[in-house]
Amino acid sequence: MSERVRKMEYIFFCCCCDRFYHAYDNYMMYAFPHDELKPLTKTFTDSLSELGNLKLEHLPQQYNGSALTLIESLSSLVILGNYTEFEKAIIWLSENLSFDVDARVNLFECNIRVLGGLVSAHILATDSTNRLVQLIYKNQLLDLAEDLGRRFLPAFKTPTGLPYAWINLKHGVIVDETTETSTSGCGSLILEMGALSRLTGDTRFETAALRALRKLWSMRSSLNLLGTTLDVATGDWIEYSSGIGAGVDSFYEYLMKAYVLFGRDEIWKMFQSAYIGVQKYFRHGPWYHEADMRTGTATYWQLTSLQAFWPGLQVLVGDIEAANSSHREFFKVWKKYGVLPERYLLDHQVLHPTEKYYPLRPELAESTFYLYQATKDPWYMEVGESIMNSLNAHTRVKGGFASIRDVTTMQLEDHQHSFFLAETCKYLYLLFDDSFLRNQNYIFTTEGHPLPVRINWHEKLPRVYNLSDGSSIKTGKQRKRSSAMSLQICPASMIHHEPNARRLESACHIPDTGADHRCFSDDDCGVDANTCRRRSCSLAGYCGLWSLI
Repeated sequence: MSERVRKMEYIFFCCCCDRFYHAYDNYMMYAFPHDELKPLTKTFTDSLSELGNLKLEHLPQQYNGSALTLIESLSSLVILGNYTEFEKAIIWLSENLSFDVDARVNLFECNIRVLGGLVSAHILATDSTNRLVQLIYKNQLLDLAEDLGRRFLPAFKTPTGLPYAWINLKHGVIVDETTETSTSGCGSLILEMGALSRLTGDTRFETAALRALRKLWSMRSSLNLLGTTLDVATGDWIEYSSGIGAGVDSFYEYLMKAYVLFGRDEIWKMFQSAYIGVQKYFRHGPWYHEADMRTGTATYWQLTSLQAFWPGLQVLVGDIEAANSSHREFFKVWKKYGVLPERYLLDHQVLHPTEKYYPLRPELAESTFYLYQATKDPWYMEVGESIMNSLNAHTRVKGGFASIRDVTTMQLEDHQHSFFLAETCKYLYLLFDDSFLRNQNYIFTTEGHPLPVRINWHEKLPRVYNLSDGSSIKTGKQRKRSSAMSLQICPASMIHHEPNARRLESACHIPDTGADHRCFSDDDCGVDANTCRRRSCSLAGYCGLWSLI
């Protein structure tokens, strides 16, 4: 590592710490124990819950909030090495936090933020390397997580097994509750609830989440695409247009990460089909548009800020080139506006007229971290530097970090979301100091909470392949050419088996048999690296995507 890179790491490591503590300290001073900080007015908001019909300004005196930002900050405190503050937080939560409240919460948000934060922090608290000295930890966080998980279970009592989007923590599903939910809302529960089952021995949590996931997957189209919203009572789709952004994003993320965490081949097969479907029908060059799940026809040509997680997911798949290509386009939009707007119209190259805001989202920082881990290219550290400079210049205020209401004017909004501490600050910190990751493999949830990859959580160990060439396996007397994704190995590793093997350009790529792309039949043609579509042999004897012409 060059001296310049070392200096850059040290300088921005310090800057990342400063940003986290500026946000955290102001939350603790002005908003704790309520959910989130309003940094401009130095007040608070209880954004996680809806308490009956009461407005937030008229909360009952005994309600003090769920300390959401504190829960979201727990793993970040450990990663930064602040065990004293971590211990203090555990003590306060164990003595004061209760979920026995008449509060209607969003199941998805409460799962990824609160349950995920508690489960992750419990695992970190029981890790002997984390030097918890003053506190004798007695599973207080796990007890809270288990109580919360039990309060989730009534949401799954539907004819389909797909959970309601909203649940009252005290009374369960209320009368006339809406049956509409999103694909992410019912398909992104398996990491947190699965981990809770592994830790407690109570299989009900993982069983409920897995049943919902299986049902959701059974509702896919013949193109292996899913819609965005659906009815949990009937199992019917409400919105057929879909993409990789809001309403669907973490569904794809959790398929991949659940396979890594639990080793279920069933989930891997879901992910493989879903990922190839995305590459076939949503991808257009470095961008991903939306399409009708039934036909694959493009519907909306737009960038949404949540899509910026996708390059990070592609790093886990091994599609580094595709990840880098999309990441650079996201960063160009960031540089154009100073931050990443919520929605950008690709077909007109302009901002969406009403969604010009930036709520301190972490997705671009997250993908930057993953790409640097995969490539060690210092350019990604420069991207991280640019992100931090933008945050400091446009969002930092005396009372914390404020969201941006309009990226064209940089008008601020009085809200510091909890995910800014759980994810944005964390990924920027890890970009410049990854020492937390050096002795353990972790999967980060969609809210940035680390879960360790443990052998005893796996159904079975992954298979090991020893191929004579990088793209084929033998089945009986026949040789079947397979992609890296089919073999569940990284594309980059396949060229190491044979010196003359051609480089694979993506996880689904299967090269044509001949380097000159000549063919006698379709069997001589492979799978296109960009679209994951099967190539065919033309009458002239050349492989190509002729069916699309």
